[in-house]
Amino acid sequence: MSTPAPKKRPYRKPRTDPARRVAFDALRAVDERDAYANLVLPSLLRKAQQQYPDFDRRDAAFATELVYGTLRMRGAYDAIIASCTDRPLGKMDPPVLDVISLGAHQLLGTRIPTHAAVSATVDLARTVLTDGPAKFVNAVLRRISERDLDEWLDRVAPSYDEDAEEHLGVHFSHPRWVVSALWDSLGVWQPGYSGRSAMEDLLAADNDRPEVTLVARPGRATVAELRDSLPDDALAPGRWSPFALRLAEGGDPATIPAVRENRAGVQDEGSQLVAAALAAVPVQGRDTRWLDGCAGPGGKAALLAALAAGRGATLVASEVQPHRARLVARALEGNPGPYQVITADGTRPAWRPESFDRVLVDVPCSGLGALRRRPESRWRRKPADVARFAPLQRGLLRSALDATRPGGVVGYATCSPHLAETRVVVQDVLRGRDDVEWVDARAFLPGVPDLGDGPDVQLWPHLHGTDAMYLALLRRK
Repeated sequence: MSTPAPKKRPYRKPRTDPARRVAFDALRAVDERDAYANLVLPSLLRKAQQQYPDFDRRDAAFATELVYGTLRMRGAYDAIIASCTDRPLGKMDPPVLDVISLGAHQLLGTRIPTHAAVSATVDLARTVLTDGPAKFVNAVLRRISERDLDEWLDRVAPSYDEDAEEHLGVHFSHPRWVVSALWDSLGVWQPGYSGRSAMEDLLAADNDRPEVTLVARPGRATVAELRDSLPDDALAPGRWSPFALRLAEGGDPATIPAVRENRAGVQDEGSQLVAAALAAVPVQGRDTRWLDGCAGPGGKAALLAALAAGRGATLVASEVQPHRARLVARALEGNPGPYQVITADGTRPAWRPESFDRVLVDVPCSGLGALRRRPESRWRRKPADVARFAPLQRGLLRSALDATRPGGVVGYATCSPHLAETRVVVQDVLRGRDDVEWVDARAFLPGVPDLGDGPDVQLWPHLHGTDAMYLALLRRK
């Protein structure tokens, strides 16, 4: 008597989870088009809200956590995934690796139950890939689920004593060269606070979700007005900037009338401090013409324009890229005083020498100071990028100094703590010039602690809760 063949399981159509599909589409845009998650994700969320009637704020928050959490921890997850398969990551189909990374984050970085994380991710794989890759995804995720994150990191990373930089890089998911550059800079700026615990604090702060900080633009909105527009528990005072308020997690800036009317905006507190410090330095003689020489996308320019208007001064905002110049013009709309937005190359000035009283150059850089906001940058940037920016940074600073009249001041700023983009640039440009002197910037960041020995300053996410902004103030003699 023959044995009956086992019954096949009925085919189950994979369930489409909109939040996970949004997260996958965002990761593909980051990988394929070098997009930034903070730019591509909002449009994907709006599309999901239109396509799925039940897609609500919780789904949007979950999709956002999946995207940013996966991008932040990609280095650590790659090491863990590599230990769970014989297939080299470099030969793995990128969409497959993205799906596995999303599953790894759910298993190791969230409280989602293991069965739900694996099942939903396999369903996603069956939807966006095929059944064959989905089986591979299922097998890898089940191996990952055998240990928690700490156990995996201890397994795939060398010990601290064996290789400190690699240990920290894997445990906190930063490329080794970034760990090395941050450690060098921290040792210069905070020599008494640059050991293992300090580096762990800094790298952990890079992986924290950044707060949304608002700026009340002087003469157009006040901190009190912003505070009164939302419940008491929705806002907290800024730490250092007199124009800042911090929005509680989940708060939506678009619900605030002053933000909708462009009288206030979203701006990191470190960025606010840079603009406010430049505006606070005394100048000798007139104080009527200000320049933002690298104005895009317009946050610092909007604050400077508002401060200039309160003193009867005019701001010229220059940006070399036309699409970014349009963003600057939008940010400055409604400014109460005169201003001008121009498309120009700061290294080939469209203005006469010595024609401005105050000049800000927030130069293009590696962006290592904003890894909280753009976690994909840590994997996209290479050491060669730092060298690539060097000639432009020096050229912009020289041009800014030449554009400033004797007695005026220049602010050199960059959203990077890398020494080769900060103090080294200023020292190189000033070498051989006897017409420029340092101004101690610490005096114009009142109340901000841990600023080092001066005269320039470096902000840190783990010490100040800001992006890692650098500022040097220079006076033409």
